[in-house]
Amino acid sequence: VQLVESGGGLVQAGGSLRLSCAASGSIDSINVMGWYRQAPGKQRELVAMISSGGNTNYADSVKGRFTISRDNAKNTVYLQMNSLKPEDTAVYYCNAQITFTFYWGQGTQVTVSS
Repeated sequence: VQLVESGGGLVQAGGSLRLSCAASGSIDSINVMGWYRQAPGKQRELVAMISSGGNTNYADSVKGRFTISRDNAKNTVYLQMNSLKPEDTAVYYCNAQITFTFYWGQGTQVTVSS
C-alpha cells in the first residue's frame, strides 16, 4: 500500500491550500484517514481525521479553518486549508488505517509566510 500526497507549497498568511492523498495497492477498505503535521523541533500532531462513514475530528488549532473530506471510491482524502497562519508551517503527512495497519505518506511541505 502506498500513500502519495500532493498540494503543498508556499503561501502567504491568509491564503489557502488544498492537500490530496491517494492510496494505492492491495486495499480492501480504508477505515480512518487523517492528516498529521510536524513542525521543526516539534512532535508530530494530529490535524484532522475522518472515518469511512464521514465522521470528522479536528485539532482545536484548525477548527473553522480546515476541512477534511474523502472520496471512498478513489481511496483519496483531502484537506482544504483556509485562512492559513505562519504557525501552520510544517510537513503534512497523510495517514490511513487499513484493517489493523497504519500507513503513512512521505509528507508534503506547507510553508506560510507572514
